[in-house]
Amino acid sequence: MSLPEKIAKLALEDGTVYQGVSFGADGEVEGEVCFNTSMTGYQEILTDPSYCGQIVTMTYPQIGNYGIVTADNENARPSLSGFVVREESRIHSNFRADGALGEFLIRHGVVAIAGIDTRSLVRRIRESGAMRGVLSTSDLDDASLVAKAKASPGLVGLDLVRKVMPETTRTWDESLDSWTDLVGPSADLERAQPPHVVCLDFGMKWNIPRHLSARGNRVTVVPGNLSADEIQRLEPDGIFLSNGPGDPEPLDYAHRTIASLLGKKPIFGICLGHQLLSLACGAKTFKLKFGHRGANQPVLDLQTGKVEITTQNHGFAVADDSLPDCLEVTHRNLNDDTIAGVRHREHSAFAVQYHPEAAAGPHDSQYLFERFQTTLNG
Repeated sequence: MSLPEKIAKLALEDGTVYQGVSFGADGEVEGEVCFNTSMTGYQEILTDPSYCGQIVTMTYPQIGNYGIVTADNENARPSLSGFVVREESRIHSNFRADGALGEFLIRHGVVAIAGIDTRSLVRRIRESGAMRGVLSTSDLDDASLVAKAKASPGLVGLDLVRKVMPETTRTWDESLDSWTDLVGPSADLERAQPPHVVCLDFGMKWNIPRHLSARGNRVTVVPGNLSADEIQRLEPDGIFLSNGPGDPEPLDYAHRTIASLLGKKPIFGICLGHQLLSLACGAKTFKLKFGHRGANQPVLDLQTGKVEITTQNHGFAVADDSLPDCLEVTHRNLNDDTIAGVRHREHSAFAVQYHPEAAAGPHDSQYLFERFQTTLNG
């Protein structure tokens, strides 16, 4: 005999309330309600620290049908506030799976709701912009939930990186899975020592250091608030700036560190790392209406004229009218023409607003790791 379904409710700051059923942990969470258009990759989304402070809605109607594969986690645990789907698949089929989605959510304390009209929710977000929300299995009073949503802090001005970055330095020792095709050069085998890459972890997806390690580099992962002097003492051949959650402007410690490192060693940044490099050079950022989140985002490489289909997850972007003369735009998002990549005109430093490590997603942009590798081997 099956247990009765537990009611859950999602309330938005505009007064809209959705009722569905809980398929995760019991509890109540607040966060910015956003959506992701990927058809697959829900596990990678759940474990991406960039979603800290957000209640994530999947636009694909059925989620969970291939289960959970522990080896595919993008971090040690989920950091997002809550999870929203149209339908949870109660059956999963995947030779690599070692668990079910619902079990994973309960084990990690993630509050989740299924059975709501996600098309209606996403349309509301697209029209009105990302909104603050509350997801609850305990308080089911609509007026109370809406009041809590209106009182929640949102993302602007918060330093969410401190919630997800590591506390200590570690040597990275994990490469890509054997079934993953690696495209591009490895480290120069004639070097006495392989290149040493120091990754500033602001909430990094683990497939990034996997890519760096798979190319033969020594990889050291450090907290994102490490000082420039401490990073220099590690004697890096190159510096990587990771993705991460929330508003990049409050991270003044990162702006100062990156500005001090410019010109010292080659720098490569992804997502939040792209915004932080731009801010360190004097640019400004702004909040997008509802962000770019999905594995089908088209980007134009202005240097080659080629279009890449990319994985993206960000709610802020670099402002065109603030770009300093030292930075050149290299990529554009074809959906809204926002800046999707920059490079420094004088120093070996470049960054993109999307995810070339693509877990999950297309592999069109792996050449960016090759470009960074070339500077390391040089």
